[in-house]
Amino acid sequence: MKRREFLRLSSGLLLLTQFPLKLNANAKNLSAQNIELKDIRRITISVGATKPFSALHVSDTHFTRVDHRDNKRKKKLAQNRAKSFPKAEAYFDATLQYAQRKGLLLLHTGDLIDFVSAANLDYVAEKLGTDHWITAAGNHEYSQYVGEAREDANYKAQSYQKVQASFPNDLTFASCIINGVNFVAVDDVYYNFTSQQQQLMEKEIEKGLPIVMLCHVPIYTPEHAKEQLANNNGRCAYMTGAPLELTEKYQCDPSLPEEEQWRNRSVQQRADQPTLEFIAWLKKQPLLKAILCGHAHEFYQERFSPTAIQYTVAANYDGAAYEIDFV
Repeated sequence: MKRREFLRLSSGLLLLTQFPLKLNANAKNLSAQNIELKDIRRITISVGATKPFSALHVSDTHFTRVDHRDNKRKKKLAQNRAKSFPKAEAYFDATLQYAQRKGLLLLHTGDLIDFVSAANLDYVAEKLGTDHWITAAGNHEYSQYVGEAREDANYKAQSYQKVQASFPNDLTFASCIINGVNFVAVDDVYYNFTSQQQQLMEKEIEKGLPIVMLCHVPIYTPEHAKEQLANNNGRCAYMTGAPLELTEKYQCDPSLPEEEQWRNRSVQQRADQPTLEFIAWLKKQPLLKAILCGHAHEFYQERFSPTAIQYTVAANYDGAAYEIDFV
Protein backbone atom coordinates (compact mmCIF):
# COMPACT_ATOMS: atom_id res chain seq x y z
CA MET A 1 0.00 0.00 0.00
CA LYS A 2 1.43 3.37 -0.98
CA ARG A 3 1.74 6.13 1.60
CA ARG A 4 -1.01 8.33 0.19
CA GLU A 5 -3.41 5.35 0.12
CA PHE A 6 -2.56 4.56 3.72
CA LEU A 7 -3.17 8.16 4.74
CA ARG A 8 -6.53 8.19 2.97
CA LEU A 9 -7.66 4.94 4.58
CA SER A 10 -6.42 5.92 8.03
CA SER A 11 -7.53 9.54 8.32
CA GLY A 12 -10.44 10.71 10.44
CA LEU A 13 -12.14 8.95 13.34
CA LEU A 14 -11.23 5.25 13.51
CA LEU A 15 -13.88 3.05 15.13
CA LEU A 16 -12.15 0.64 17.48
CA THR A 17 -15.07 -1.79 17.30
CA GLN A 18 -13.98 -2.62 13.77
CA PHE A 19 -10.65 -4.12 14.84
CA PRO A 20 -11.82 -7.61 15.91
CA LEU A 21 -13.77 -8.12 12.69
CA LYS A 22 -10.85 -7.06 10.51
CA LEU A 23 -8.28 -9.08 12.45
CA ASN A 24 -10.43 -12.19 12.60
CA ALA A 25 -10.20 -12.58 8.85
CA ASN A 26 -6.41 -12.56 8.97
CA ALA A 27 -5.67 -14.33 12.25
CA LYS A 28 -6.02 -17.85 10.88
CA ASN A 29 -3.58 -20.74 10.68
CA LEU A 30 -2.28 -19.87 14.13
CA SER A 31 0.77 -21.62 15.52
CA ALA A 32 0.36 -25.01 17.17
CA GLN A 33 2.10 -23.53 20.22
CA ASN A 34 -0.92 -22.12 21.98
CA ILE A 35 0.66 -19.67 24.41
CA GLU A 36 -0.21 -16.27 25.84
CA LEU A 37 1.83 -13.07 25.92
CA LYS A 38 3.74 -13.29 29.18
CA ASP A 39 4.70 -9.67 29.91
CA ILE A 40 2.12 -7.04 29.02
CA ARG A 41 2.73 -3.67 30.65
CA ARG A 42 -0.22 -1.30 30.79
CA ILE A 43 0.52 2.39 30.40
CA THR A 44 -1.47 5.56 29.75
CA ILE A 45 -0.19 8.29 27.43
CA SER A 46 -1.94 11.66 27.54
CA VAL A 47 -2.00 13.03 24.00
CA GLY A 48 -5.25 14.95 23.82
CA ALA A 49 -7.17 12.39 21.75
CA THR A 50 -10.62 13.46 20.58
CA LYS A 51 -11.83 10.08 21.85
CA PRO A 52 -9.82 7.70 24.10
CA PHE A 53 -8.58 4.51 22.43
CA SER A 54 -6.10 1.72 23.13
CA ALA A 55 -3.28 0.01 21.24
CA LEU A 56 -0.88 -2.89 21.59
CA HIS A 57 2.74 -1.96 20.95
CA VAL A 58 5.16 -4.76 20.08
CA SER A 59 8.57 -4.94 18.44
CA ASP A 60 11.29 -7.42 17.50
CA THR A 61 9.42 -10.59 16.52
CA HIS A 62 12.08 -12.06 14.19
CA PHE A 63 10.34 -14.52 11.87
CA THR A 64 12.84 -17.04 10.42
CA ARG A 65 10.86 -18.72 7.63
CA VAL A 66 12.39 -20.19 4.45
CA ASP A 67 11.10 -22.56 1.77
CA HIS A 68 12.03 -24.10 -1.58
CA ARG A 69 12.61 -20.65 -3.11
CA ASP A 70 15.64 -20.05 -0.89
CA ASN A 71 19.20 -21.27 -1.39
CA LYS A 72 21.16 -23.57 0.92
CA ARG A 73 22.93 -20.66 2.59
CA LYS A 74 19.62 -19.00 3.49
CA LYS A 75 18.22 -22.29 4.81
CA LYS A 76 21.28 -22.77 6.98
CA LEU A 77 20.91 -19.21 8.25
CA ALA A 78 17.28 -19.88 9.14
CA GLN A 79 18.19 -23.05 11.00
CA ASN A 80 20.79 -21.24 13.10
CA ARG A 81 18.80 -18.05 13.72
CA ALA A 82 15.60 -19.88 14.67
CA LYS A 83 17.39 -21.21 17.76
CA SER A 84 17.35 -17.67 19.18
CA PHE A 85 13.63 -17.14 18.50
CA PRO A 86 11.96 -20.54 19.01
CA LYS A 87 8.57 -19.10 20.03
CA ALA A 88 8.49 -16.05 17.77
CA GLU A 89 5.53 -17.14 15.67
CA ALA A 90 3.60 -18.45 18.66
CA TYR A 91 3.99 -15.18 20.53
CA PHE A 92 3.05 -13.22 17.43
CA ASP A 93 -0.12 -15.26 17.10
CA ALA A 94 -0.77 -14.57 20.78
CA THR A 95 -0.33 -10.88 19.97
CA LEU A 96 -2.96 -11.07 17.25
CA GLN A 97 -5.37 -12.98 19.47
CA TYR A 98 -4.93 -10.56 22.38
CA ALA A 99 -5.51 -7.53 20.15
CA GLN A 100 -8.51 -9.24 18.59
CA ARG A 101 -10.11 -9.99 21.94
CA LYS A 102 -9.65 -6.46 23.22
CA GLY A 103 -10.18 -4.49 20.00
CA LEU A 104 -6.74 -2.89 19.99
CA LEU A 105 -4.90 -0.97 17.32
CA LEU A 106 -1.64 -2.79 16.55
CA LEU A 107 1.69 -0.94 16.49
CA HIS A 108 4.88 -2.78 15.49
CA THR A 109 8.21 -0.97 15.65
CA GLY A 110 10.47 -3.17 13.57
CA ASP A 111 12.29 -6.48 13.11
CA LEU A 112 9.10 -8.35 12.38
CA ILE A 113 11.31 -10.57 10.21
CA ASP A 114 14.87 -11.63 11.00
CA PHE A 115 16.09 -11.63 7.40
CA VAL A 116 14.75 -11.21 3.89
CA SER A 117 13.22 -14.35 2.44
CA ALA A 118 10.23 -14.98 0.20
CA ALA A 119 8.61 -17.09 2.93
CA ASN A 120 9.08 -14.41 5.58
CA LEU A 121 7.61 -11.70 3.37
CA ASP A 122 4.67 -13.86 2.35
CA TYR A 123 3.96 -14.52 6.01
CA VAL A 124 4.13 -10.81 6.81
CA ALA A 125 1.71 -9.99 4.01
CA GLU A 126 -0.70 -12.62 5.33
CA LYS A 127 -0.50 -11.52 8.95
CA LEU A 128 -0.59 -7.77 8.27
CA GLY A 129 -3.42 -7.95 5.77
CA THR A 130 -5.46 -5.30 7.57
CA ASP A 131 -5.67 -1.52 7.63
CA HIS A 132 -5.42 -1.49 11.42
CA TRP A 133 -1.65 -1.84 11.61
CA ILE A 134 0.98 0.87 11.85
CA THR A 135 4.51 -0.39 11.33
CA ALA A 136 8.02 1.03 11.47
CA ALA A 137 10.93 -0.71 9.76
CA GLY A 138 13.68 -2.47 11.68
CA ASN A 139 17.21 -3.14 10.51
CA HIS A 140 16.43 -6.85 10.07
CA GLU A 141 13.65 -6.01 7.62
CA TYR A 142 16.37 -5.50 5.00
CA SER A 143 19.01 -7.95 6.25
CA GLN A 144 19.99 -10.51 3.63
CA TYR A 145 22.19 -12.81 5.71
CA VAL A 146 22.48 -10.98 9.07
CA GLY A 147 25.77 -9.18 9.51
CA GLU A 148 27.44 -10.26 6.29
CA ALA A 149 27.87 -6.77 4.83
CA ARG A 150 27.82 -3.10 5.67
CA GLU A 151 24.19 -2.11 6.08
CA ASP A 152 23.50 1.32 4.67
CA ALA A 153 21.24 2.98 2.11
CA ASN A 154 22.79 1.05 -0.78
CA TYR A 155 22.44 -2.23 1.06
CA LYS A 156 18.81 -1.48 1.91
CA ALA A 157 18.05 -0.66 -1.72
CA GLN A 158 18.79 -4.28 -2.70
CA SER A 159 15.60 -5.50 -1.01
CA TYR A 160 13.55 -2.37 -0.31
CA GLN A 161 10.89 -2.78 -3.00
CA LYS A 162 10.00 -6.38 -2.23
CA VAL A 163 10.02 -5.75 1.53
CA GLN A 164 7.85 -2.65 1.18
CA ALA A 165 5.32 -4.59 -0.90
CA SER A 166 4.54 -6.83 2.09
CA PHE A 167 3.93 -4.07 4.62
CA PRO A 168 0.77 -1.94 5.08
CA ASN A 169 2.38 1.51 5.16
CA ASP A 170 5.42 3.33 3.79
CA LEU A 171 8.47 2.10 5.72
CA THR A 172 10.54 5.26 5.25
CA PHE A 173 7.95 7.72 6.53
CA ALA A 174 4.21 7.35 7.14
CA SER A 175 1.46 9.26 8.92
CA CYS A 176 -1.82 7.92 10.27
CA ILE A 177 -4.38 10.08 12.11
CA ILE A 178 -6.52 8.27 14.68
CA ASN A 179 -8.99 10.11 16.91
CA GLY A 180 -7.08 13.35 16.50
CA VAL A 181 -3.66 11.80 17.18
CA ASN A 182 -1.03 11.75 14.43
CA PHE A 183 1.01 8.52 14.47
CA VAL A 184 4.18 9.11 12.48
CA ALA A 185 6.49 6.20 11.62
CA VAL A 186 10.07 7.17 10.74
CA ASP A 187 12.90 4.88 9.59
CA ASP A 188 16.06 5.10 11.72
CA VAL A 189 17.23 1.51 11.23
CA TYR A 190 20.88 2.44 10.59
CA TYR A 191 21.14 4.93 13.46
CA ASN A 192 20.38 7.96 11.35
CA PHE A 193 17.65 10.29 10.15
CA THR A 194 17.75 12.22 6.89
CA SER A 195 17.08 15.84 6.00
CA GLN A 196 14.16 14.66 3.88
CA GLN A 197 12.60 12.93 6.89
CA GLN A 198 12.90 16.14 8.87
CA GLN A 199 11.16 18.05 6.08
CA LEU A 200 8.35 15.49 6.10
CA MET A 201 8.06 15.72 9.88
CA GLU A 202 7.88 19.52 9.66
CA LYS A 203 4.84 19.10 7.40
CA GLU A 204 3.26 16.82 10.01
CA ILE A 205 3.88 19.45 12.69
CA GLU A 206 2.05 21.98 10.51
CA LYS A 207 -1.12 19.89 10.87
CA GLY A 208 -1.26 21.05 14.48
CA LEU A 209 -2.10 17.60 15.91
CA PRO A 210 -0.39 15.79 18.80
CA ILE A 211 2.21 13.37 17.48
CA VAL A 212 3.20 9.87 18.59
CA MET A 213 6.38 8.90 16.76
CA LEU A 214 7.26 5.30 15.94
CA CYS A 215 10.80 4.22 15.11
CA HIS A 216 12.86 1.08 15.60
CA VAL A 217 16.06 2.23 17.28
CA PRO A 218 15.65 4.26 20.48
CA ILE A 219 16.74 7.86 20.17
CA TYR A 220 19.52 8.79 22.58
CA THR A 221 18.51 9.50 26.14
CA PRO A 222 21.28 9.59 28.76
CA GLU A 223 20.09 7.09 31.37
CA HIS A 224 19.03 4.46 28.85
CA ALA A 225 22.38 4.87 27.12
CA LYS A 226 24.18 4.20 30.41
CA GLU A 227 22.18 1.03 30.94
CA GLN A 228 22.76 -0.15 27.41
CA LEU A 229 26.49 0.44 27.73
CA ALA A 230 26.55 -1.55 30.96
CA ASN A 231 24.57 -4.36 29.36
CA ASN A 232 26.95 -4.50 26.39
CA ASN A 233 30.26 -4.31 28.28
CA GLY A 234 30.80 -0.74 27.12
CA ARG A 235 30.91 -1.66 23.42
CA CYS A 236 28.00 0.55 22.39
CA ALA A 237 24.55 1.82 23.40
CA TYR A 238 22.54 0.85 20.29
CA MET A 239 20.84 4.27 20.13
CA THR A 240 20.27 6.76 17.33
CA GLY A 241 21.90 10.17 17.76
CA ALA A 242 24.26 9.41 20.62
CA PRO A 243 26.69 12.31 21.20
CA LEU A 244 29.86 12.00 19.16
CA GLU A 245 31.98 12.11 22.29
CA LEU A 246 30.19 8.95 23.37
CA THR A 247 30.30 7.02 20.10
CA GLU A 248 34.03 7.74 19.84
CA LYS A 249 34.42 5.46 22.86
CA TYR A 250 32.45 2.60 21.31
CA GLN A 251 34.10 -0.64 20.29
CA CYS A 252 36.79 -0.01 17.69
CA ASP A 253 39.40 -2.37 16.24
CA PRO A 254 41.81 -0.28 14.15
CA SER A 255 43.57 -3.46 12.99
CA LEU A 256 40.62 -4.40 10.79
CA PRO A 257 41.22 -3.85 7.06
CA GLU A 258 39.79 -0.63 5.68
CA GLU A 259 36.98 -2.50 3.93
CA GLU A 260 36.02 -4.10 7.27
CA GLN A 261 36.06 -0.98 9.44
CA TRP A 262 32.26 -0.83 9.19
CA ARG A 263 32.15 -3.71 11.67
CA ASN A 264 33.23 -1.37 14.46
CA ARG A 265 30.32 -0.09 16.53
CA SER A 266 32.01 3.30 16.63
CA VAL A 267 31.52 3.44 12.86
CA GLN A 268 28.11 1.78 12.59
CA GLN A 269 26.44 3.96 15.21
CA ARG A 270 28.12 7.30 14.65
CA ALA A 271 25.47 9.99 14.10
CA ASP A 272 25.79 12.19 11.04
CA GLN A 273 24.91 15.89 10.99
CA PRO A 274 21.36 15.55 9.61
CA THR A 275 20.60 13.09 12.41
CA LEU A 276 21.88 15.38 15.15
CA GLU A 277 20.04 18.34 13.65
CA PHE A 278 16.78 16.39 13.37
CA ILE A 279 16.93 15.26 17.00
CA ALA A 280 17.80 18.74 18.29
CA TRP A 281 14.84 20.15 16.34
CA LEU A 282 12.52 17.35 17.48
CA LYS A 283 13.23 18.07 21.15
CA LYS A 284 11.80 21.57 20.66
CA GLN A 285 8.47 20.44 19.21
CA PRO A 286 5.67 20.71 21.80
CA LEU A 287 3.32 18.61 19.65
CA LEU A 288 5.56 15.56 20.10
CA LYS A 289 3.89 13.60 22.92
CA ALA A 290 5.60 10.19 22.84
CA ILE A 291 8.13 8.01 21.02
CA LEU A 292 7.53 4.26 20.70
CA CYS A 293 10.48 2.05 19.75
CA GLY A 294 12.16 -1.34 20.23
CA HIS A 295 15.56 -2.75 19.18
CA ALA A 296 16.98 -2.93 22.72
CA HIS A 297 14.88 -6.01 23.62
CA GLU A 298 14.06 -4.51 27.03
CA PHE A 299 11.43 -2.29 28.59
CA TYR A 300 12.62 1.23 29.31
CA GLN A 301 11.00 4.62 29.75
CA GLU A 302 12.81 7.94 29.80
CA ARG A 303 11.90 11.52 29.07
CA PHE A 304 13.05 12.61 25.63
CA SER A 305 11.85 16.22 25.61
CA PRO A 306 9.75 18.56 27.78
CA THR A 307 6.57 17.10 26.25
CA ALA A 308 7.51 13.53 25.27
CA ILE A 309 8.59 10.31 26.95
CA GLN A 310 10.28 7.56 24.95
CA TYR A 311 8.85 4.07 25.54
CA THR A 312 11.09 1.16 24.54
CA VAL A 313 9.31 -2.19 24.47
CA ALA A 314 10.92 -5.57 25.16
CA ALA A 315 11.02 -8.30 22.51
CA ASN A 316 7.82 -9.72 21.04
CA TYR A 317 9.68 -13.01 20.37
CA ASP A 318 9.79 -13.36 24.16
CA GLY A 319 6.14 -12.48 24.71
CA ALA A 320 6.45 -8.78 25.64
CA ALA A 321 4.13 -5.88 24.80
CA TYR A 322 2.90 -2.48 25.94
CA GLU A 323 -0.85 -2.08 26.15
CA ILE A 324 -1.37 1.66 25.79
CA ASP A 325 -4.38 3.77 26.61
CA PHE A 326 -4.25 6.99 24.61
CA VAL A 327 -6.31 9.73 26.23
